[in-house]
Amino acid sequence: MLTVGDKLPALKVPVQQGTAALPAGETLDLGQTNGRWKIIFYWPKDFTFVCPTEIEGYAQLKGDFADRDADLIGASTDTDFVHFAWRKSDERLEKADFPWIADNKKELAEALGIIAKDEGVAFRATFIVDPDNIIQHVTVNGLNVGRNPQETLRILDALQTDELCPCNWTQGEEVLRPAA
Repeated sequence: MLTVGDKLPALKVPVQQGTAALPAGETLDLGQTNGRWKIIFYWPKDFTFVCPTEIEGYAQLKGDFADRDADLIGASTDTDFVHFAWRKSDERLEKADFPWIADNKKELAEALGIIAKDEGVAFRATFIVDPDNIIQHVTVNGLNVGRNPQETLRILDALQTDELCPCNWTQGEEVLRPAA
């Protein structure tokens, strides 16, 4: 599995976004940073039970991530048409206005090393990637346990201080300053 300090694979991946029109071959070039951070989070499958709660949780924080120069990107190993159908079927997901990687060939998930071997789908993995496309944080949950998007935001805040941040640190609190 790729981890902190590794470079994010510079793949061009298929994406689906919104419900205004059927997917038409849209892609996202993960090699491009435009000086921004990336928050990439994978869920195992569309049309399941835990996954929409995570997607909704991240969607509620999209503006907070954007305020920190971070792009929110969802992903699963489903197709763009499955993503589209799921979004159309659930108003919570329809409001999740950020790109969803349609990694049905599992190229990115395999490159990241996050495939659950027995199930053949991606683990619940979250990657925080800096503007140089270097992975700065990784968390991976099993298939049955959802994540805390607020914790992803907290970690992004800490990473962006470029300082030593103590346990449970939150934005606005003092960072550690060791005596010289």
